[in-house]
Amino acid sequence: MKLYNDANTYTSSSPSVITIGTFDGVHIGHKKIIERLVESAKRNDLESVVLTFFPHPRMVLQQDSNIKLINTIDERSQILKETGLDHLVIHPFTKEFSRLTAGEYVQEMLIDNLNARHIIIGYDHRFGRNRNSNITDLASYGIQNNFTVEEISKQDIDNVAISSTKIRQALLEGDITKANTYLGYNFMLTGKVVKGKELGRKLSYPTANLHIQETYKLIPKKGVYIVQSKIDNKLYFGMMNIGNNPTVNGTQQSIETHFFDADFNLYEKKIQIELLKRIRDEKKFDSIEQLQEAMQQDEELSREYINSLV
Repeated sequence: MKLYNDANTYTSSSPSVITIGTFDGVHIGHKKIIERLVESAKRNDLESVVLTFFPHPRMVLQQDSNIKLINTIDERSQILKETGLDHLVIHPFTKEFSRLTAGEYVQEMLIDNLNARHIIIGYDHRFGRNRNSNITDLASYGIQNNFTVEEISKQDIDNVAISSTKIRQALLEGDITKANTYLGYNFMLTGKVVKGKELGRKLSYPTANLHIQETYKLIPKKGVYIVQSKIDNKLYFGMMNIGNNPTVNGTQQSIETHFFDADFNLYEKKIQIELLKRIRDEKKFDSIEQLQEAMQQDEELSREYINSLV
């Protein structure tokens, strides 16, 4: 898959079949649409293209938008790469771009840049300035410009929307098992390991303190999770705490992971951690000793679960 961070840099001269959308989560509903795209491209000897936008339009057009996304843009690209897609175009969404008329958008983006021959799009797709054009208008532009439009049904689009809603809700409720089922892969957190207060080290549970730069990334409910991460091409398991460390009167939320049977220095390293199962809520204990006992129990539960996976 070739990645482009601007539609103006798209280089293939071959005609394309395109689908357009946010694809946040790239869950099983999205993958069904992308499979259809890839199959159509192969069947008609075209290039398969996903056109998406970043930042999310609501981040640009609604200044107070507190939108939280399932994936960072890099995570989304990583997952889409595994679908068999030929090209992923992530076009910058700006206020200037939002003011393109429908005709300008079709001509500049879909025809001049992406060489559209066939477009697979949702029945409710809106485009152009003030989102005032729809799939019927797109089909009319197609007749004038030699491309065809294929509609994704209401049922399929609704299933995608429902799945995204259920995934976000499951993550906010801490139901990582349900979220992973809908995603079709393990929900992930990606960030750089930074210096923390080193409380875990004092408790014989040294942790990697994960800093996620993307403030729009949805963080699951506070609590303790069983996790895994591939570091230097080796799979490590561990347990992650998302929360404020109330036992030591912490005020800032942190994401700290203790990896089992591991001896490495991860400071300043960018890592990706997959969440497998939630063990419990974050809790304020009466003493450090009680916290340490709870962590030992967390480890026992985690290792039992990990052993069941093998």
